[in-house]
Amino acid sequence: MKIAIASDHGGFELKNFLFNWLKGNNIEIIDLGNKVYDKEDDYPDFADKLAKYVSSGAADKGIVICGSGVGACVAANKTNGIRACVCHDTYSAHQGVEHDDMNVLCLGARIVGDELAKELVSAFLNASFINEGRFKRRFEKLKKLEK
Repeated sequence: MKIAIASDHGGFELKNFLFNWLKGNNIEIIDLGNKVYDKEDDYPDFADKLAKYVSSGAADKGIVICGSGVGACVAANKTNGIRACVCHDTYSAHQGVEHDDMNVLCLGARIVGDELAKELVSAFLNASFINEGRFKRRFEKLKKLEK
């Protein structure tokens, strides 16, 4: 599995922490920036870059981080094929993948600490979409909404 990660200044430290943690656990991880701390950067730029990267198939899943996670989530969801959600609890992080085929996890660095972030990312990465019954039916409806 290939994972992309990105953040603005609000998520910069948490992004670097998660990047190093994932890399240390032999996860293929691509850092889409920002690669230097810039207090003037903007979350839409990084969320858009990550969303397009994931929607193109260059990565299987993505993690985007800003201060609250909300702005990055709104921006990422503007790209067709992206199902991004802010998750600050482990249930939502895995259930969003299992039931809704969420492919981008949005985190708020001012909301979650390093240890909770690791739990959220683990729950997200270890979950798979349940491609049957009501979940498949609902996913097809989501695809129609995108059009």
